[in-house]
Amino acid sequence: MTIAEILQSVQFVVDQEGKPTAAILDMSAWETFLSVLEDAEDIKLVRERMANWRTKEGWTAWEDFKAESTSS
Repeated sequence: MTIAEILQSVQFVVDQEGKPTAAILDMSAWETFLSVLEDAEDIKLVRERMANWRTKEGWTAWEDFKAESTSS
């Protein structure tokens, strides 16, 4: 399902004046929407990491990972 299909599948709840007050998505559209958001967050994280990879900012040394796994 594409974003355009998700947007076309939205149903709106309106108040007495016809003003939209809520939006309804079927579960398939909702799950696809969440997946798209998660992918966008992942892409942003990868781009940030790639931009800073030489500084190693936010990176964890293998030895630290290994120490955590043996202490648990």
